[in-house]
Amino acid sequence: MPAPHPFTPILAIALACGLTGACDRGTPEAPAPVVIKPAIAKEELLVLAASSLTDAFQRLEREVEQKHPNVDVLLSFAGSSALALQIDQGGAGDVLATASEEHLHKLVTAGLIQDGVVFAHNELVVAVPESNPAKIERFEDLANAERIVLGAPNVPVGQYADGLLERAGASIGAQFAAQVRAHVVSREANVRLVLAKVELGEADAAIVYRSDIRATGKARAIELPATLSERATYPIGVATRSKHAALARTFIGYVLSPEGQAAMVANGFIPARPPAGATEPKP
Repeated sequence: MPAPHPFTPILAIALACGLTGACDRGTPEAPAPVVIKPAIAKEELLVLAASSLTDAFQRLEREVEQKHPNVDVLLSFAGSSALALQIDQGGAGDVLATASEEHLHKLVTAGLIQDGVVFAHNELVVAVPESNPAKIERFEDLANAERIVLGAPNVPVGQYADGLLERAGASIGAQFAAQVRAHVVSREANVRLVLAKVELGEADAAIVYRSDIRATGKARAIELPATLSERATYPIGVATRSKHAALARTFIGYVLSPEGQAAMVANGFIPARPPAGATEPKP
C-alpha cells in the first residue's frame, strides 16, 4: 500500500482556510441578529365622496398621505344620495363630500354632519361620443338624439339635469324639453355610470359634469348656452360620529388649502378658494 503523500495534511488545511477564511480571522463571529421593526400603526380615515370626485380625491389621498405618513386615507365613492343615506343610517364614515348642498344640509340639520363648507364647484355639459352619431353640435340639437341618459332623480347630476330641462323649456320652448325627456332611455345612480353609457356607444348623449369629461377623455363636451348654465356646488363636512374628528378636519383643511384647491382645478373643478395665480379650468 503506497505511503500517504507528505503534503496531504498541509493541502487539506490550506483548502479549509481558503474555503472558509477561518485561518485568517480565527473563530468566525456569529451573524448579527436580524432586527424586525414593528410596523407603524396608521390611523385610518374613511372619506365618503361623490362619484364625480373620484380622480380629484385620489390625488388628494396621495398628497395627504405623503404629508402625514401615519395616516391611511380610505376612499369610498358613490352617488351623493347613497352616501348621505349611509351616514343617516349610522354607517361608517369620517368625512362626507357630496355634489349637492341639499344632501349635506339635511345631515347638518339632523346633527349628523358638522363643519360643513363648500370646497368646489362644477358645471354641466352635454356629453356625446367621439363619433357623435346624432350630429349634436349645440345644446339645441339634443332634441334630435334618440338615446339620452341622465342621472337618477335622487342624485345631484340628475337633479341638476332636470332643472336644466325646466329652464330650457322656459327659454327654448316646452316642445324642446318634452322631446328630450321622451328620448331618455336610462337614468343612472351616479355620473360615472351616466358617462359610461356614452363612452360605450349605448347613448347618443348624456348630461354630465365637465370634470368627468376631462377625466376620461373618451367623450366630447357640448357647451350649454350661458343663459342656461348653472354651477353645481360641492360641500364637505365631518361626520359627528367620527372617532377621528381631528384628523377629518385636517383632511378638510388640506382640501381647502392652496395645494388642495390646485388639485381640484387640475381635475376640472372650479375651486371655492382659488389658489394664488390659478385660473378656472378651460372647457
